[in-house]
Amino acid sequence: MSVQKIAGRYAKSLIDLSIEQNKLDRILEDVKVLREVTDNRDFKLMLRSPVLKADKKRQVVNHLFQNQFDPLTLAFLDIMFRKGREAHLVEIASEFVAQYKRIKRISSVRLVSAAPLSKDTVDQIHKILEDSSVVEDTVDLQVAVNDKLIGGFTIELDDKLYDDSVAFKLAELKKEFKGNLYISLINDSRNL
Repeated sequence: MSVQKIAGRYAKSLIDLSIEQNKLDRILEDVKVLREVTDNRDFKLMLRSPVLKADKKRQVVNHLFQNQFDPLTLAFLDIMFRKGREAHLVEIASEFVAQYKRIKRISSVRLVSAAPLSKDTVDQIHKILEDSSVVEDTVDLQVAVNDKLIGGFTIELDDKLYDDSVAFKLAELKKEFKGNLYISLINDSRNL
């Protein structure tokens, strides 16, 4: 079974249990913490290590989170270790967040600009997005800066990318110029 299917099934199980116990938002907080921790290279390697026994991994995780996580989250993690699925916790946590956002009708939008944007500009873009029909009820807007864009911005929504950066426009111009130059050279060679 693919990792994506495994992640989807376990995330759905945790979502369903969370809803049943009226703890969806609480469990989301635990999963976000878990996702942050799994960004740590050493922690991720520990989870995926074939040498380290599942019981030892479970002890480490319990020691880290027993006073912080909800009992439902801890029970879920225990099942992951007993089933040998701890190597997939990164993907399961990401899938949980994705399913949560679908349930709550939240669209994740990533705005990348060439220079830092003012709070007013970010608020205006957020408002425009919320008023549009391309997003769900709520917009989770993440803002970043990438000076390689030279100027302008990009907006990523789901699998769509709107690129209004100077770097993109220069690349398009370069392609067009090369194409026109190539056609011109072919026409010139025919005239010889």
